[in-house]
Amino acid sequence: MLYISRLILTSAPLRKVASSRLTTLSRQFSTAKPTMAPVTKQYDFIVIGGGSGGSGAARRAAGWYGAKTLLVENGRSGGTCVNVGCVPKKITWNFASVSEMLKDGVHYGYDIPKNIKFNFAEFKKKRDDNIKGLNAAYERNWNREHIDLVHGTATFKSPREVEVDIDDGETAIYTAPHILIATGGYPIKPNGIPGSELGITSDGFFDIEDLPKKMAFVGAGYIAVELAGVMNAIGVETHMFIRGETFLRSFDPMVQETLTQRYIDAGVIIHKSHKGFKEVVSLREGKGEEKLLKLIGNDGEEIEVNELLWAIGRNPEIEKLDPAKIGVKQGPKGHLVVDEYQNTNIEGVYALGDVTGQAELTPVAIAAGRALGNRLFGTHHKNGGPHLSTSKLDYSNIPTVVFAHPECGTVGMTEPAAVSKFGKENIKIYHTKFTPMFYSFHPAEEKKLQPCEYKLICQGPEEHIVGMHIIGPQSSEMMQGFGVAVKMGARKKDFDSCVAIHPTSAEELVTMK
Repeated sequence: MLYISRLILTSAPLRKVASSRLTTLSRQFSTAKPTMAPVTKQYDFIVIGGGSGGSGAARRAAGWYGAKTLLVENGRSGGTCVNVGCVPKKITWNFASVSEMLKDGVHYGYDIPKNIKFNFAEFKKKRDDNIKGLNAAYERNWNREHIDLVHGTATFKSPREVEVDIDDGETAIYTAPHILIATGGYPIKPNGIPGSELGITSDGFFDIEDLPKKMAFVGAGYIAVELAGVMNAIGVETHMFIRGETFLRSFDPMVQETLTQRYIDAGVIIHKSHKGFKEVVSLREGKGEEKLLKLIGNDGEEIEVNELLWAIGRNPEIEKLDPAKIGVKQGPKGHLVVDEYQNTNIEGVYALGDVTGQAELTPVAIAAGRALGNRLFGTHHKNGGPHLSTSKLDYSNIPTVVFAHPECGTVGMTEPAAVSKFGKENIKIYHTKFTPMFYSFHPAEEKKLQPCEYKLICQGPEEHIVGMHIIGPQSSEMMQGFGVAVKMGARKKDFDSCVAIHPTSAEELVTMK
């Protein structure tokens, strides 16, 4: 969903396909006199942004219903998730988990030396190669479903018309009755702090090849938590600067408190109630341990680190597109305002994914894109039907996971939110905390590094489960399954009626008293 540098084409056949498609699309301009305006080309559907949401919408419209579809992307295919988000993050989390597993093996009798060396640069290369393969897969899918792909940057000319500066230097104009904005967002750095540009964002994290010895993370959201957890697990001295007492402040208090304490126990140095920085100074240029920055706090305290990562938020990627030019309404932070069907206030113009600020998760954008494609093009198609006229994504009870160390998952309401909505007297909490069997052989001081804690938030006499929060190994895999149950309206007695699978951590969720 994010606009990222330039497209990487990874194979000769793919370059040929992309080149052929671009040639076809721009041929009409190649013989035109310099003084002539480009000819406008008509489509049924124009999608701006080739990330998760844009791809989901385009493929549903073209692949299922045969809509003549144009996709405009000015970065690497696949957007944030594929290139600088979910995918490389999870691969890196796996890398760090191997490091942790090697330490665990000692307690099972394996003769594993301490401080086993690893080649992070080699790992990065393998990760990058994997991502390039995914870029190519996206484009193969688009080509197979007859989606026209243009590598360039779009700007609105009117509510039905966009002008695209194509990467090969040409300019083209395209028009359609339906235009989707799925341009995603980008990570920001703070304004007003001299030297803030010396730090990196989550995008730059995946460019790291030479590991820093000491790294600072500013932010308390899931990006800071995930990336800081990775670095700490592989031996980097890790500092987190947060404004409050806990991180993940939008999560249930159980998650906030337990995970924050786990990070402290694991060696992450958390600077709580931090007042922010007033200046960042470069002491030495370079990469990895060669780079040296001095961070000067508003309270006068100073710290020297080899790398600084800002994880303080994301902005919608809309500056060049300029939707305000055609009157699209924006929220206080610049996100595009949409209704429950992803409609903006301008007829025929839609938006979804991170650019709207709605549940900024890849699967959410994909699901919203497919629902929009169904509604716009499936209602009167033989492969669809009238029932699709109200197709939309239900944004309630969306399960999500933070790939921290350990993982944590959540679906539904936090305890404070449930109490606020239903009243404390109408809420019952089920809670358990234990050490997973895997850590039975670990010494006591290491067992505390592996918290496993679950909470069910139930409402009313029927004890409908309105919130579920879990911390511990394999939480991501568990949450996907239990998320279905919560989405379907499961009650506590439904969980109780399910026979436990023993021995597992998940059985605790169906045996709570």
